[in-house]
Amino acid sequence: MGKPSEIYKVTFLNKGKVYEIFVQQVYQSELYGFIEVEEFVFDERSQVVVDPSEEKLKAEFHGVKRSFIPMQAIIRIDEVEKGGVSKISNGDNITPFPVSLTGGKTDSRRGDS
Repeated sequence: MGKPSEIYKVTFLNKGKVYEIFVQQVYQSELYGFIEVEEFVFDERSQVVVDPSEEKLKAEFHGVKRSFIPMQAIIRIDEVEKGGVSKISNGDNITPFPVSLTGGKTDSRRGDS
């Protein structure tokens, strides 16, 4: 029997909300400044009570093979023993990490002595 695949809980900001998703693949993208996530894992247990935020995430990521999340939107990535319920919550007390992807300030004047 092979090694069970890892599951990662990825928490990130999107449209002012905190998204918490579970994926099997997470890595730095070739697109500068992005993290790639693949193989979404949703709670497939039969539930009497359906979580509306997980249903919204299932619909939002339906048919998505891979998602690119800006690094500055990432709050946390955890490797977990098993998946859980994906959810969307308010990001009222979360401040995005200030990141400049444009580099340092340069002096545009040339030839001044």
